Amino acid sequence: MTIEELERAGVRAAALVFVDNAGITRMKCVPLDRLAHAAESGVGMSLIWGRAMGNDLFVPVPGDTGPSGDLRLVADLGAAAAPSCTPGWAWAPVDQREQDGRPWAGCQRAFLRRMVERAASRGIELLSAWELEWTVVREGPGGLEPLHRGPGYSATTFPDTHRYMLGIVEAGAGLEIEQIHPEYSPGQMELSLSPRDPLGACDDSLLARHVARAVAGRDGLHATFAPIVSSSVGNGQHIHFSVWMNGENQFAGGEGPGGLRPSGESFLAGVLAHLPALTALGAPSALSYLRLQPSHWAGAYTCWGVENREAALRLEGAVGPNAPRSANVELKLVDGAANPYLVLGAIIAAGIDGLDRGLRLPPPVSADPAELSEEERRAGAVERLPETLAAAAEALAASAAIEAGMGGFLHECVVAVRRGEAAAAAGLSEAELIESHRWRY
Repeated sequence: MTIEELERAGVRAAALVFVDNAGITRMKCVPLDRLAHAAESGVGMSLIWGRAMGNDLFVPVPGDTGPSGDLRLVADLGAAAAPSCTPGWAWAPVDQREQDGRPWAGCQRAFLRRMVERAASRGIELLSAWELEWTVVREGPGGLEPLHRGPGYSATTFPDTHRYMLGIVEAGAGLEIEQIHPEYSPGQMELSLSPRDPLGACDDSLLARHVARAVAGRDGLHATFAPIVSSSVGNGQHIHFSVWMNGENQFAGGEGPGGLRPSGESFLAGVLAHLPALTALGAPSALSYLRLQPSHWAGAYTCWGVENREAALRLEGAVGPNAPRSANVELKLVDGAANPYLVLGAIIAAGIDGLDRGLRLPPPVSADPAELSEEERRAGAVERLPETLAAAAEALAASAAIEAGMGGFLHECVVAVRRGEAAAAAGLSEAELIESHRWRY
């Protein structure tokens, strides 16, 4: 939106937002008459936030200057929105830049943009969409009371959920919502966004979370995207993506497994090969590993499958007359603590590595991998994803392909934050983990 459009929409101030390496959405705010300057020259922010953990403590990174140095948060007006649920306010994602205007090596949004450009140089375009799950509660005499108590997807929750859902639909933020409904757990909601370019899709996911929180707050509710809130079923933040070449979907119409075309298969095989490292990005908190459990539709094993909700990579929409348009892959291990730009940028880096190496997929898994025998899992190269944040951090540290995409500095910062988060959570009970993370996201 332009400044003039924002002014006509009644905007008087703007929140400038980014997601840090711990998955925390940070912001600085400016009056509307300063927004043009923020879009041209940015506002100041300490470099130290590149190594912040979710508890607002900082981890050391070699070569980092500590309290010295500054970067600029440069607002992207093209992605700005003025949701009606926060009247008077605009919401705009930012790029993090050096003082001289160059992209900062630690900018997660710039990383995704580079990966999109790298894919385009190979004739590849991606469409992507986020599917968000979160929990809505209110403070009651007995503690936290969920917005609804199920059953999952039940129309009987409508008296409790209709006002909240309609508030999100009517937020006027320009979000293209495909579905919204109560989910499985008490108080859990789900929102599916329409597919678009990767950068825009991640900007949309950030805005959708803001809208979900703001509408909740307006009605005296609290919304959280924490991976686990109070039950054993967690909140996912699943990413759907498709790969296109010359206007054709590479996940449909081919002679490969599941109808994949050769480029689609190699791209997906690259993502599969790097799933352990991607786990550190998609499941970035110690709390994430309470959610990432077998037989919970969280995708806890290194496998892919056709319409298999237990597979970490689920090929869906790949049959029928709409397959050329609808075929996509869902990465299920991602949760609400994840930085969407890091996840999608790393997916592209992994997929390009698969293309460059001409990788091929193992056979698809149609069963729950947890129910396969050890021999069956070995034969299909099906392994358990990292079971702790510490293990996932080391898998990310060892991924040369993702490091090459991120650049050494951003990769080192993310690994350091993951190791720091793992150390900070060591010794905490499950209840303490849930309590300490509940309102971070």
